[in-house]
Amino acid sequence: METKNFSEQEAANIDELDEKILKLITKNARIPFLEVARECGVSGAAIHQRVQRLLNIGVVTGSEFIVSPQKLGYNTCAYMGIYLEKANYHKQVVDALRSIPEVVECHYTTGQYAIFVKIQTKTNKHLKRLIDNELQGVEGIARTETFISLEMDFKRQVPIK
Repeated sequence: METKNFSEQEAANIDELDEKILKLITKNARIPFLEVARECGVSGAAIHQRVQRLLNIGVVTGSEFIVSPQKLGYNTCAYMGIYLEKANYHKQVVDALRSIPEVVECHYTTGQYAIFVKIQTKTNKHLKRLIDNELQGVEGIARTETFISLEMDFKRQVPIK
């Protein structure tokens, strides 16, 4: 299924029913459409059509099961700011980062770092090995700065008004 860019015009087409649907499905992606329909006071077919439209315009981009890194033994979460030797190294550095499974997020940023990544490793030693053996060898990276997360206090999606 192809999605198009979400425009301001399409944002204006998000009505109260769409917002209610979004609130319900973002709390529980596995909620049956019939339950959403009951909560919203409309038919199951109407919910299906609305969700399909939200998918088509890119407001919703699928659903997923979230794996707990800690339950799989990945107990160290770190963030790394990456300085590039030159800005034109961006693509090749991102390609190299993409090949490292422990790098779970990658952002091209403004400010101090050119790239900011999130890394999940099993231990601090695992993180050190990853930095020493994989990240420091990537051509185009001038230097890095690493922050270990002690605890995540919360994570959420943008509010549905």
